Amino acid sequence: MSLYQLIYQSQSLVPFDTPELVALLTQCRTNNLRDGITGLLLYTPDGRFLQVLEGSSEAVRRLYYQHIAVDPRHFSCRVLSEGPCQHRAFAEWSMGFRVAQPQHLRTLLGYVAPDSPGLLVPRPHTRPELLALLRDFVSQCQEESWVEHPRL
Repeated sequence: MSLYQLIYQSQSLVPFDTPELVALLTQCRTNNLRDGITGLLLYTPDGRFLQVLEGSSEAVRRLYYQHIAVDPRHFSCRVLSEGPCQHRAFAEWSMGFRVAQPQHLRTLLGYVAPDSPGLLVPRPHTRPELLALLRDFVSQCQEESWVEHPRL
């Protein structure tokens, strides 16, 4: 099986509170375990989502394009990056979760500085760069006990 990753961001229509987030994570984790999908979901108190999905191309693309992108609870779904990958970045989670602040997402999704060697203009982070930033962010975040659920 070749691995595939898709990273997207969206905006919820109304902010989710803790019980709604718990319900969403429970549903995601159950479905992801069944479908062999792993990943990470970040959520900001102002209702923004950033999610990494990884698994087979068929499973990941079906989940995003047939379910997530058409979910009426959010809008402005935008794929930031997708394509084949060598290994899972979040293999330990059926769906890892962290609460992020809006400034965290701005930093994570920010552009590479134009004064970086070899660059003439700013550019968005590549998928490997963004995944490395996300893994660093997760390792530095203090997790809430209700959000952790290692892959079984």
